[in-house]
Amino acid sequence: MVIKILLLVVFFAGMVAVGISARRHAVSVSGFVLGGRSVGPWLTAFAYGTSYFSAVVFVGYAGQFGWKYGLASTWIGLGNAAIGSLLAWVMLGRRTRIMTQHLGSSTMPDFFEKRFDSKPLKITASVIIFIFLIPYTASIYNGLSRLFEMAFNIPYAVCVVVMAAFTAVYVILGGYMATAISDFIQGIIMLFGIVVVVAAVLSGQGGFMNAVYELAQLPSDAAPTLGQPGAFTAFFGPDPVNLLGVVILTSLGTWGLPQMIQKFYAIRNEKAVRTGTVISTVFAVIVSGGCYFLGGFSRLFDDPAIYGADGAVVYDSIIPFMLSKLPDILIGIVVVLVLSASMSTLSSLVLTSSSTLTLDLIKGNLWKNMREESQIRTMRVLIAVFVAVSVLLAINPPDFIAQLMGISWGALAGAFLAPFLYGIYWKQVTRAAVWASFACGVGLTVGNLFFHFIDSAINAGAAAMVLGLVVVPVVSLITPRQPDKRLQEIFSCYEEKTVLHKKMVVGTEKDNAE
Repeated sequence: MVIKILLLVVFFAGMVAVGISARRHAVSVSGFVLGGRSVGPWLTAFAYGTSYFSAVVFVGYAGQFGWKYGLASTWIGLGNAAIGSLLAWVMLGRRTRIMTQHLGSSTMPDFFEKRFDSKPLKITASVIIFIFLIPYTASIYNGLSRLFEMAFNIPYAVCVVVMAAFTAVYVILGGYMATAISDFIQGIIMLFGIVVVVAAVLSGQGGFMNAVYELAQLPSDAAPTLGQPGAFTAFFGPDPVNLLGVVILTSLGTWGLPQMIQKFYAIRNEKAVRTGTVISTVFAVIVSGGCYFLGGFSRLFDDPAIYGADGAVVYDSIIPFMLSKLPDILIGIVVVLVLSASMSTLSSLVLTSSSTLTLDLIKGNLWKNMREESQIRTMRVLIAVFVAVSVLLAINPPDFIAQLMGISWGALAGAFLAPFLYGIYWKQVTRAAVWASFACGVGLTVGNLFFHFIDSAINAGAAAMVLGLVVVPVVSLITPRQPDKRLQEIFSCYEEKTVLHKKMVVGTEKDNAE
């Protein structure tokens, strides 16, 4: 217990120290929200990765999908690396950085206003972010409850309040730069922790080969491979169709999440984008691939402790039970690992929420002439408010919040992915197409919550993203676009002219070639 408490004390002290040291970067709105657009590749890549993977992935998703799909759940982690990290950086990183600086936008709603010359789009996007990020923020705490009860025997509420308080302190003090530096530290802990945990769990099962052999003997309990042994070690697992839906949602979804896209706003230069692409991809392979690979062995830990009173498997209890037999020092590492993953994501979410509400809703609408000092002060107050609200929701979650958390990722990505992606590449995208994407993304995921026309909320979220990618170009082709002069001005940032001075030489080109 002393070791575990000591690890936590060092961890929390380090986070507060980061917040204090980063205060000098948070004296302007650009510094507080984007770190002055001067963040290097390592900090940006780790900030992207740690915001991507939280306790929801390590405790919730790894346990749930590992139980359902066996070792094939590793494909989710690899999809996160290939699509959610590598391809996202290649397709979005450079163009996002260039256009957002050219337009002077600091948030995703601000981008929609300036790219499509529409203030209503900005306000609507802000409302969508506010509605769906708050429950998503609250959901991050859920993955910690069982781990802390298992490791420390302390109430879940105490854990939530302490973690939220320390997160609020360093984000309020240092803004984006504090989150970026702390994300780098937390990312290193995550890399080290997941490798150690996977090795320890497999060692307890007689090694990798023996664990795979034991897993192969278990019959599948799901269609279409009902009763078939070896399904949990098969290449695509027992249910490849639903597995694909999970890969799409958790991988392609990052392309439309405001807290992820905002990382590209802040990166320093072209070289940093290229370096960050590699770092972010390697990080995702190790962390996300490791989490889902570990979850793939969850069937070997079938025990009454992971079942609820109704006899159903409680997915959030699987990973904590797998880890409960580890030595105390490893349990301490796991707790710090999950804390790192959760606090990094939480800090990114509350910073995104507060900056969006301040810059896109309050400034210019409720507060006409809002000075820069007032904007920073308001964002700091709202960070504290958002953290407090998320704590209350996490401790006493209403039933609808539990349902809303499941669709928040799909609703946000379904609404924003297509218009943002097309918007930085294609001049033809129209305001009507953006409105259509907002309606499809939110309408499909929320409608499915009540009418259940798609069996899985995850598949509904994936469908919303794919639908947006179809709807935006179709609507754009049949609705009027912005004036050509305005579009030329917007996209001029990608077409900067360079003048080359050629030195005159004696003779003809043919003479000099010879």
